Amino acid sequence: MKHDVTPEIQKDEAAWKAQLGPERYRILREAGTEPPFSGNLLNVHDDGTFVCGACGQTLFTSDAKFDSGSGWPSFTHAEQQHNVRLLDDDSHGMHRIEVRCAHCDSHLGHVFDDGPGPSGTRYCINSRSLDFVPR
Repeated sequence: MKHDVTPEIQKDEAAWKAQLGPERYRILREAGTEPPFSGNLLNVHDDGTFVCGACGQTLFTSDAKFDSGSGWPSFTHAEQQHNVRLLDDDSHGMHRIEVRCAHCDSHLGHVFDDGPGPSGTRYCINSRSLDFVPR
């Protein structure tokens, strides 16, 4: 399930480190994760848009957000599917599908097939990978 796309934004790692700071850099550029139930966007239920924390690309809307009980912000679908890249991830002794921003290639989280509704998808995304823009 790999979608090869050349990101529009390309920076060297020193520039990303300077822009993002250590914790966001670890998650967005090194495919890290935040501890469950620790993210500042987990309980945000306001009307708005969730954008990439590295480049500002629109990724998810509040209409797609739901409480999965997983400890991370969860969404049923991306606002525009072409704004995310899905990659096979066989790290940590399991197979998962990684979600990356198609615009800057930053790590966002993973997508699973245990979500609600007709699509059955659950985009499990790190709060530190996102910024929230209220409507």
